[in-house]
Amino acid sequence: MPFGLKNAGATYQRLVNKLFKPPIGRSMEVYIDDMITKSQMTNQHPEDLCQTFQVIKENQMRLNPTKCAFGVAAGKFVGFMVHERGIEANPEKIKAIMDLESPNTFQQA
Repeated sequence: MPFGLKNAGATYQRLVNKLFKPPIGRSMEVYIDDMITKSQMTNQHPEDLCQTFQVIKENQMRLNPTKCAFGVAAGKFVGFMVHERGIEANPEKIKAIMDLESPNTFQQA
């Protein structure tokens, strides 16, 4: 970060945690500028999104529309794949490990 603003990320994280305190852990997860609104039931999702947008509007925050996705069943969050079954490693990130060959343990005398 320019001009020696080394704690700007931590300061922003504290702000976001304070603003979104009620839904965090229940219907929302936040990591710095990555946010995800989740719902247990499909019919509950619009209400959870409404609550998220209300906090954003009240605090005059802005979203980048090119980075927003709505109504998706799965997506990336902080480098992990999030879907209805839970959280999994992103296949793009672990491709090199998955492509490794097994070591040859056979030794000739």
